[in-house]
Amino acid sequence: MEFRESQPIYLQIADFVCEKILLQQWLPGQRIPSVREFAVQLEVNPNTVLRTYEFLQQESIIFNQRGIGLFTTEDAITQATRYRKTQFVEKDLPQLLRSLYLLDMDTEELKPIYEKFKKQMLRQRS
Repeated sequence: MEFRESQPIYLQIADFVCEKILLQQWLPGQRIPSVREFAVQLEVNPNTVLRTYEFLQQESIIFNQRGIGLFTTEDAITQATRYRKTQFVEKDLPQLLRSLYLLDMDTEELKPIYEKFKKQMLRQRS
């Protein structure tokens, strides 16, 4: 995973976890890597992963079953979608809308591009 300087690493990892959930690579109720395992996998400090996991627990995306491990919640997809939509609307969408305005583009121009992208994503999931 390559990290950007524009956002705290723990939030980038949270986005990565949400993406795994939304792509159904981590299923609802599934055990997820421990703090140490994930830190080694991502090559980050375990405290960073711990902070990520605490944040995701606050967002009701994962939960800790004491003595057993960490798991995605049964409604992890719904919660991850809610979190990612909020982030998109607050952070990414304003820049996208600004670019559309500056380039004098209509949202109708984006439809075929989005549909093509969506088909590619669906093929990757299959």
